[in-house]
Amino acid sequence: MSNPLQDTLVVSIEQAIAAPYCSRLLADLGARVIKVERPDGGDFARNYDNRARGLSSHFVWTNRSKESLSLDLKDEAAIQVIKKLLTKADVFIQNLAPGAAARLGLGHEQLRQEFPMLITCSISGYGVGGPDGNRKAYDLLIQAEAGVLSVTGSADEPAKCGISIADISAGTTACNAILAAVINRAKTGNGDHIEISMLETMAEWMGFPMYFATDGAEPPARTSAGHATIFPYGPYDTADGTVMLGLQNNREWDAFCRTVLLNDQLAEDERLQGNDGRYTHREEIDTHIKNVFQTLPTTEAILRLEQAGIGTASVNTMHGLWNHKQLKARDRWKDIETPNGPLPALKPVSGNAWQARMDPVPALGEHTHSILNELQLDKETIEQLTKTEYTQ
Repeated sequence: MSNPLQDTLVVSIEQAIAAPYCSRLLADLGARVIKVERPDGGDFARNYDNRARGLSSHFVWTNRSKESLSLDLKDEAAIQVIKKLLTKADVFIQNLAPGAAARLGLGHEQLRQEFPMLITCSISGYGVGGPDGNRKAYDLLIQAEAGVLSVTGSADEPAKCGISIADISAGTTACNAILAAVINRAKTGNGDHIEISMLETMAEWMGFPMYFATDGAEPPARTSAGHATIFPYGPYDTADGTVMLGLQNNREWDAFCRTVLLNDQLAEDERLQGNDGRYTHREEIDTHIKNVFQTLPTTEAILRLEQAGIGTASVNTMHGLWNHKQLKARDRWKDIETPNGPLPALKPVSGNAWQARMDPVPALGEHTHSILNELQLDKETIEQLTKTEYTQ
């Protein structure tokens, strides 16, 4: 079964999350991804933790279906290997420190002269130029700069998102732009350069709270797991646990009052019509909800909510997600191979006509010799390039 990016070669000098996540998404679609790593430890995300059966949880997540090529980029011979690969490549991705690629002779302007059909993609924290162009950027720092912390957390304390959302936004945006460039190259015959700024991709994802605060208006309040403008919306304690619920309109509010709270009078209260009315009187409504829910077991609360047609959810832990009945029923898990044996992975989205790639997570430098031999390098050059011992 053919994949959409079959016969597409991606070369990526990558580390951490944003660029590896981008290239893994391309690998899911069938691209051959050659991941270039340092010989002395490789992508530093390999050592973030050892929770995935001895491997880094971040690394396993973002690096399946790739080939690991271990090179010391301070060696000019290694740069020549990269360029030899780029003669065959469709896409080149890098998220080195600002200016580092150009100093290695791998800047997009330099590569455009040699490889006019190549699609290049650079991922950085703040983008090229401007007062912050050379600043260090980690996911937490970008979340702070992009205002995520100002709208996430409780009224008393800000909180970062519990996943690497700035990295994910950059990787996802980069993948989308690369796919567009691949389509455009098929039309024009020309390559392109894509510059991804983590700050800018995160700012795009912050569109709702930004527009909410247009012209200096009051920004959305931090509401923990609630919503800044929709009510009721969020978690409520039951007699033996917690349920999550959300209402969107007057029809749902009427059903919620009559079927869940068993309170016709509340449904008919004119003050509580429209979301603005409910949000204005949220403390009063909260009291009604809590008085009912604290008497109900979770199963009964969910049953009433579903009978009323109200959106609801269980508040899962990671263990609950691993064992989610819906994911199991839809056969969404598949084992992938890793240097430490098989691990389950969530199947990527695919079409009816193709299945996503789910190949092994590579050990550091696992494919170095095979790639160098593929390039038909002489024995002396291969020995020079592979003199550093690999660590896993």
